[in-house]
Amino acid sequence: MAHDGLMVSVSGIRGRVGEALTPEVVARYAAAFGAWAASAGRSRTVVLGRDSRVSGPMFHRVAMAALQSVGCTVMDIGLTTTPTCQLAVEHHHAAGGLMLSASHNPIEWNALKFIGPTGLFLEAAEGAAMRALVESGIPYATWDKLGPVESDDRAVLRHIECVLSLPYVDVDALARRRFKVALDCCRGAGAVIMPALLDRLGCVVSTINAEPDGRFPRSPEPVAENLGELERFVQETGADVGFAVDPDVDRLAIVSNTGKAIGEDYTLALATRLVLRYRKGPVVTNLSTSRVVEDAAVAGGSTLLRAPVGEVNVAVRMREERAVVGGEGNGGVILPEVHLGRDAPVGAALVLQLMLEEARPLSEVVNDLPRYAIVKDKLDRPQASLDAVYGALRSAFPDAVADTQDGLRLSWKDRWVHVRPSGTEPIVRVIAEAPTEAEARALVTESRAPLDALSGH
Repeated sequence: MAHDGLMVSVSGIRGRVGEALTPEVVARYAAAFGAWAASAGRSRTVVLGRDSRVSGPMFHRVAMAALQSVGCTVMDIGLTTTPTCQLAVEHHHAAGGLMLSASHNPIEWNALKFIGPTGLFLEAAEGAAMRALVESGIPYATWDKLGPVESDDRAVLRHIECVLSLPYVDVDALARRRFKVALDCCRGAGAVIMPALLDRLGCVVSTINAEPDGRFPRSPEPVAENLGELERFVQETGADVGFAVDPDVDRLAIVSNTGKAIGEDYTLALATRLVLRYRKGPVVTNLSTSRVVEDAAVAGGSTLLRAPVGEVNVAVRMREERAVVGGEGNGGVILPEVHLGRDAPVGAALVLQLMLEEARPLSEVVNDLPRYAIVKDKLDRPQASLDAVYGALRSAFPDAVADTQDGLRLSWKDRWVHVRPSGTEPIVRVIAEAPTEAEARALVTESRAPLDALSGH
């Protein structure tokens, strides 16, 4: 069944509420997911959570009924975060988890995120099997096989305890230090976990946008250009650090004590710097993440491995390589000691511990790290195969190291460019990083040339 405007990916669906995303669409996909999860035989329990979006309560009721309709036991954890939902799947040994959240998308969007029995988002084969049920017909339960609903109101508390139990997060020393933290939850689900966690870590917390009603006061993606209010709030409160989370709390962005957003790639770099003091092993990130993470890995005596873009790709590679830390350059820190999912509460605890150990302002710690400029561009995807584009680029840059896991990434000692088709839109992304913005922009321009030629521009 096609639904115009509905974006269907391996691990979820998303769309604008009342347009592509309607109660009927949510019911169909939720039922298909429940039937797929229960058929795996491990359990019939599916964990159900939602973020604070205005449409969340409505879709939550729809999804609950849909899961019951295929015989699943619904473990309802209510208003929560995506990493909390992933952890709850593991805790309950569930068949899967369904998280209602459009992450950093604008206010008019919502989405279903499908979590497999391992607590990871669905991988390609799992997603295909689930979507096949949408097309072929969903095996609904008869009246005597409908699933029950149970509630779990301790999922967030267990998540906090997991973070506090990390052996290298010194809760007592942090409590004595009493860091002043400015926190921006963007009226998302962060309000249900971040203040409580920071309080347990002894922080003196000042909050803005802490009402979890989904009425985002700004564009909800926690990138530097959206954090002006938090930058001012850090300066007004004299905070040691500012934390911003996206609406479902898997991404953490940081504002330093000077009131400047440091860029979301630095979240993972700082977390890596701390973890490698205590754990030895590889670090994994995606092909479009800044070199600053690689620099942090090398400085900590480790190697950096890169995976295709997408959280599940990074998580699977981390599992294969027994990585000690990893994630994505969008502020998503993955610490396998907690779980294999991006987790802003984990990121916040690691950054505070690093600040404690460094015993100097965060701005000075950040100034130690190299600075790079990233330039991102996109253009309409051409009708023809991109293989010709990749071939032309490899010929144009014969001295570059090529990686073909996900489109084409060409890298040199201090710069790189990544050309890849988007998994969610009919576009090609071109991302480059270099020591200066002019050099990064030049790389983007050169890399666009064969694409523009193919598109007839």
